[in-house]
Amino acid sequence: MIITIDVGNTNITVGVFRDDEVIASFRMTTKMPRTSDEYGMLLINLLEQNRIDHQKIADAIIASVVPNVMHSLEGAIVKYLGIHPIIIEAGIKTGIRVVTENPRQIGADRIVDAAAAYELYGGPVLVLDFGTATTYDLVDKSGAFVSGVTAPGIRISAKALSEDAAKLPEIEIRKPDSILAKETITSMQAGLIYGQIGQTEYIVKHMIEEADMGPIKVVATGGLGRIIANETACIDVYDPNLTLKGMNLIYKKQNRKTGKTR
Repeated sequence: MIITIDVGNTNITVGVFRDDEVIASFRMTTKMPRTSDEYGMLLINLLEQNRIDHQKIADAIIASVVPNVMHSLEGAIVKYLGIHPIIIEAGIKTGIRVVTENPRQIGADRIVDAAAAYELYGGPVLVLDFGTATTYDLVDKSGAFVSGVTAPGIRISAKALSEDAAKLPEIEIRKPDSILAKETITSMQAGLIYGQIGQTEYIVKHMIEEADMGPIKVVATGGLGRIIANETACIDVYDPNLTLKGMNLIYKKQNRKTGKTR
C-alpha cells in the first residue's frame, strides 16, 4: 500500500492505495499549525479508524501548494511511518510536459490533476478543479500542459461577501431550490452557485474555441465540483478522486519500490 497526500490551501487530503484502488481517504484542515508529532499521531489514528495497519504502508508521495507545512509533515511521515516520501516538484516524472511561459509557477496539484486526466481520459483534455481557487487547465493531445485559467473559488467568494459586506452572513454553500431568491441567504447561495455555473460554461466554451483542437473532454474534480457538474452539460466527467489517482500514477513512474527506512 502507498499513501498519497495532497496539501491544499484549505485541506490536506490523504488517500491510501492498494495497486490502483483507493481503499481509504480522509481530510485534515491545512490552516491549523501542527508539529510533526501532531501530524504523525493524527495520521496514525486516521489510518486506524479506517482499519489500515500503518506498518503496511510501503511508501508515500506528497503534492503541496503550502510550503510552510512541509517540514512538519515530512518529519511526521519519516518518524511515524518510517518512510522518506516522494515530493512532487521539478524533476519528477509526471507524464506531462509544461510548456507555459514559466513552468515553475504551475502548482503541483494542477500538474497532478493534468497528469491524471490525460492518462485516464486521454487528450486533449480540459481539467477543472473546484477548490480554494477554481482552475481550468488545458492539456493537448501530446500530453503538453499548454494553458491555465485561475479564478476565485466558491468558498473565497462566499468569504468575501460575508467579511466585506457588514450585513451579509456566513452561509452554507448549496444550490437553492430556485434562482428567484426571496431572502438574503438564498440570494447569496443563488449568486454563488449560479454565478459559478455561468463562469464555468463561459470559460470552458472560450478555452475550447480558442484552443482550436477539435473535441476536448472536460473533466472536473474538487470538493464543490459535484454541485457544478450536476448543473451543466459542459462537464463530461466528475471524478472526486482525480488528484489522488494522479499521485498514484505519478508514483508508479518513479521506479521506486519502497521508501521504507526500516
